[in-house]
Amino acid sequence: MAKVLITGSSTGLGLLAAKRLLVQGHEVVLHARTKERAEDAWTAVPKASAVVIGDLASIAETRDVADQANRLRPIDAVIHNAGVGDRERRVETVDGLEHIFAINVLATYLLTALIEPPKRLVYLSSGMHLGGDPDFSDLQWRRRRWNGSQAYSDSKLFVTMLAFAVARIRPAARSNAVDPGWVPTRMGGRGAPDDLELGAETQVWLATNQDAAAMVTGAYFHHKRQRRAHPAAHDIAGQERLLAACELITGTRLNGCD
Repeated sequence: MAKVLITGSSTGLGLLAAKRLLVQGHEVVLHARTKERAEDAWTAVPKASAVVIGDLASIAETRDVADQANRLRPIDAVIHNAGVGDRERRVETVDGLEHIFAINVLATYLLTALIEPPKRLVYLSSGMHLGGDPDFSDLQWRRRRWNGSQAYSDSKLFVTMLAFAVARIRPAARSNAVDPGWVPTRMGGRGAPDDLELGAETQVWLATNQDAAAMVTGAYFHHKRQRRAHPAAHDIAGQERLLAACELITGTRLNGCD
């Protein structure tokens, strides 16, 4: 059985994935932004083995989350589920960064760089990544007129690029991106039309299953089927620009491994 860390697992898809993994006999490490949310997560999933705590809007707290996770090693899989949505106004984090980019992209990069490499990594993307713009000239939206929907789409394109970059530079791991659908979570809203249960299935499958279809890397999935990702996600030069931008901001390099 696998030990799986799920970021953003105090609510929504992350919480549902945690419950599915436990039913299947796996060990689950939860993540919550605050101590209060950690208590809620423990209550909802009392059989989880641990909860790591930290606000992914903060570079310092994200580093601490990685440290907590590494004290629980070995971790077999990480589901990078945490994120914020497209209904957000532009606000800056404690580090002076646009917060959709900071949480959805930069924190995911930093956790990937700092957590001892697991065998499997699953990154939560979105169908909206297809409308993303791989423009690196204004990642923090300081010059452009704010558009929350575009910022979210861009962030999910960058997350997909990150998943494919990790697949390339860490060939021993299996790294994939997942579109869970437009599901009725806090982010998706109550009126979201897709199935919440189905929305959690693919990431659990990719994190643990031994089926040949799940034992791939560098792919983009929707409901356990490979789909075509935005062409920019596969562009190696673009991937390298993303990694370089994240390294510049965090001061941390994402290394490959055999």
